[in-house]
Amino acid sequence: MKFSEQWLRSWVNPALNSEQLAHLLTMAGLEVEENDPAAPEFTQVFVAEVLSVTKHENADKLNVCSVNVGEAEPLQIVCGAPNVAPGIKVPCARVGAALPGDFNIKKAKVRGVESFGMLCSGDELGMPSDVDGLMILPSDAPVGMPIREYLQLDDRLLTLKLTPNRTDCLSIKGIAREVAALTDAVLNPVEINAVVPACDDVIAVALNAGAACPRYAGRVIKNVNQAADTPDWMKQRLERSGLRSISAIVDVTNYVLLELGQPMHAFDADKLQGGIQARFAQQGEKITLLNEKELTLDADMLVIADEAQPLALAGIMGGLASSVVAGTQNIFLESAFFAPATIAGRSRRVGFSSDSSHRFERGIDFANVVNALERATQLILEICGGEAGPVTEAKAELPARPAVTLRVSRVAKVLGIQLSADEILALLARLALPTSLAGDVITVTPPSFRFDIEIEEDLIEEIARLFGYDNIPVAPSASRQVMLPQQGDRREKAALKSIMVARDYFEAISYAFVEEKWEADFAGNISPVKLLNPIASQMSVMRSSLFGGLISALQGNQKRKQERVRLFELARVFNGTAADAQPEKIAGLAWGHRSAEQWGVAKQYVDFYDVKADVEALLAPRKADFRRVDHPALHPGRAAEVLLNGIVVGVIGELHPKWVQSYDLGTAPVLFELDVEALVSVETLTAKPVSKLQVVRRDLALLADESLSVATLQAAFAKLKNPLLIASEVFDVYRGKGVPEGKKSLAFKMLMQDTHKTLTDEEVDAVVADMIRAAEASGATLRV
Repeated sequence: MKFSEQWLRSWVNPALNSEQLAHLLTMAGLEVEENDPAAPEFTQVFVAEVLSVTKHENADKLNVCSVNVGEAEPLQIVCGAPNVAPGIKVPCARVGAALPGDFNIKKAKVRGVESFGMLCSGDELGMPSDVDGLMILPSDAPVGMPIREYLQLDDRLLTLKLTPNRTDCLSIKGIAREVAALTDAVLNPVEINAVVPACDDVIAVALNAGAACPRYAGRVIKNVNQAADTPDWMKQRLERSGLRSISAIVDVTNYVLLELGQPMHAFDADKLQGGIQARFAQQGEKITLLNEKELTLDADMLVIADEAQPLALAGIMGGLASSVVAGTQNIFLESAFFAPATIAGRSRRVGFSSDSSHRFERGIDFANVVNALERATQLILEICGGEAGPVTEAKAELPARPAVTLRVSRVAKVLGIQLSADEILALLARLALPTSLAGDVITVTPPSFRFDIEIEEDLIEEIARLFGYDNIPVAPSASRQVMLPQQGDRREKAALKSIMVARDYFEAISYAFVEEKWEADFAGNISPVKLLNPIASQMSVMRSSLFGGLISALQGNQKRKQERVRLFELARVFNGTAADAQPEKIAGLAWGHRSAEQWGVAKQYVDFYDVKADVEALLAPRKADFRRVDHPALHPGRAAEVLLNGIVVGVIGELHPKWVQSYDLGTAPVLFELDVEALVSVETLTAKPVSKLQVVRRDLALLADESLSVATLQAAFAKLKNPLLIASEVFDVYRGKGVPEGKKSLAFKMLMQDTHKTLTDEEVDAVVADMIRAAEASGATLRV
């Protein structure tokens, strides 16, 4: 919600400056996101009248102007603007003026002619406009008045970042009501009186969908002057609220929207056929809206229609066929309340939103419908003239406002401050909340404009806001802090993050809503969990893998010329809607150089084994097995699944070349994804004695087929479960002279030890013999 501070102060004017007002609103839960000046700083610029214009004798495109700036004698000013003419009123910067951009006006000679100032365009004053040339002021602008005073430029533009439950503050009226409550300042609302009908013309109104539209009011206004100019004060307030002026009638409806929070619409009454009805659309019914977009309507879309056709998509936008255009003489002005559930989601379905739908889908004040209609009628009659007919209104069952009870003792317990019942009642009264007291219980009936008050905690929050969060004392806890017991077989997820950070990774946080293409590309998932109401078209499904978010983050880093990227994310994925189908995963991505650029290390790109070491660090002290796997996201032959105790807990590999090309990554990143549950479960530590005896080492050179993996041999050795064998590790792989084609030589280091005695040669030879037999059973032979 963007608005002018001066407009707000016409309703309520507390003794606070702009910064203090912004802080007050923010601390009350109405976050002020922006607080900007209405115009940049400049000085010595006045309203001036051009008295005469003559051609410059030495320049074809320059004119010499005689300008009245309110002094005894006019000033001579050289001007090159194409729209300068005698009789117009424009801003004039006098000698000594300081304009935006550190531009100072001095007495000058322009092609031999003295100039004592400058006639200004909007751009030169920091107020861009569509006019090519000088800013033309109204003919009644007082000559000699400072332009900042005349245009009220010493104003601030505040933008509130409101939560969805505070629709009551999507208007000047609502914000002023809050400021008055917070500061106890006097509220000065605009005076709205019922317009006495000057004609008998009416259009019947019917509610064929009473639950969706429980209140609808309208009136005919005849003989309006559609060509009338919108007053400057109204244009200014609209523009400073982010809306452009369109035409007088449309401007009035937009103005009432901002002022009172009630969306409104005007129909050309002469284009209507019969009465007005609020009904649901027929399936397949069509309408062309004001933005010239033709829609095919669904049966759950509410429309405003006459007897022939839909006239508007209710709560969102009016139709083109019944719109007010140049030449319109008679209008039908509507004001309505639509149930939020009826409007919610429809804007996203049709692909656009509006100020009206933003308010209706959150809930507006249903008691304000006729009041806003009277206000809009007043303004139209003042600006466009005409004769207003009587108000026609139809009502169904309006939303119930059930009472909410509040315990005085509960306020003290939650907020930690002692407030009496009378103090609480006084605070609630400032919010215009009807209350009654019975013992320790206060009963509050929420007004029609507060849809967010439903439970006791809502009222406690209101009390805290009005009392002031800054005024609530911070006291140390009086309770004793007890350290919670820690399970020895589990570790915190934060430990996993610490390991990744220690290995030079940065944490990434991405949306759980992803593009459907990502699921097909990176997870092979053609049936992802789809969102019924996505926030954007490219975020339509729930992720079943974290790869998409990491690759998207890599693209962002590449666009910013990063040459080395290490990212990880710990988050939940969604394989279904059941709770057990939503496990937590930790995924990582490494791309670019292995080490940060420096003189002492040659540039080498990260590879599978670098990331494998990172995975092993996450799993330590447990040892994982890695088994070749085919994965839709990963390079065939450069990908493996990760196993713990024979159970698959994740996958690791280089990104598939087709995705490297498709996503324009240049070179392939290496990725992994592991189950968090498997990582936080750890084996209980047990103490073992350190042997005082020497380790015995034997080396085995085995001849094996290229297809035989080292992991197969190590698994065969592990199956022996020989207590003397404490390690078996590969230290050399050889192919070449002396090794047949299609074979490879694997050299294993075998470490043996007994904690109680020195091993004999016979015991060592027996262990080696067992290992040779296990290798032969796996397809390897002793190399001789």
